[in-house]
Amino acid sequence: MVKKILFLFLLFFVACSQPQDYSNIKVIEAIDGDTVKLSNGKLLRYIGLDTPEVRIKNNGQFKYDPQPYSLEASEYNRKLVEGKFVRIEFDVEKKDKYGRLLGYCFVDDTFVNAELIKQGYAVIYTLPPNVKYSDIFASLQKKARENEKGLWSDFEVINHTQAYKYLNELKTVKGEVLSTYESNKCVYLNFGQDWQRDFTVVIFKDSLAAFEQKGINPREFYKNKVIEVTGKIKEYNGPEIIVNSPAQIEVIE
Repeated sequence: MVKKILFLFLLFFVACSQPQDYSNIKVIEAIDGDTVKLSNGKLLRYIGLDTPEVRIKNNGQFKYDPQPYSLEASEYNRKLVEGKFVRIEFDVEKKDKYGRLLGYCFVDDTFVNAELIKQGYAVIYTLPPNVKYSDIFASLQKKARENEKGLWSDFEVINHTQAYKYLNELKTVKGEVLSTYESNKCVYLNFGQDWQRDFTVVIFKDSLAAFEQKGINPREFYKNKVIEVTGKIKEYNGPEIIVNSPAQIEVIE
């Protein structure tokens, strides 16, 4: 009996140690616009994009509170992948801090990550070092916005003084960068006199390479300019948007 148990345990260990084949795996559920559940029980978070939230975390609990276009993004993702076999391509980092897989998803000839951006159901969210298709995503978002596709059809550009009203929402915020500051971890673009209360753009140091490739020093380049920045508004010493790519910022004046 002991030998049988040991044999079964050995089989289980060998099975678990075998690399999972993600070249042809089934999606059993679309969780929302940018996350799906695979047939092996793993969650896959699409790389390079962000869709409006269906559930918002409040006091440690997730509450059903659909943001504008979140349900449309979820439904479009569901139609693309749910119940279908997909191919997953990985980048430098294979998992995020929550243990979810990070990947690019393909259904036959359809590049799902790109399609969601192209149709205006997602905005770019390029987080280094996973930047393989970042230029393609930036180009697709620019076209989607110009053609008013999806969420861009009624996407309101808000003044930076109103950003606090739209926490956890994807928005484009407009204002003048009054000052900048560089710490050991980040570059800050400040839109008001009180950096602890007013709207701020945060660029972490591991994202600076993307700006350098475009010949941009964020601390100098954006100072005293009117810009529009697109991303999810979060609360940390006032409203902020974390920017990982120069494609998220457009200089207006």
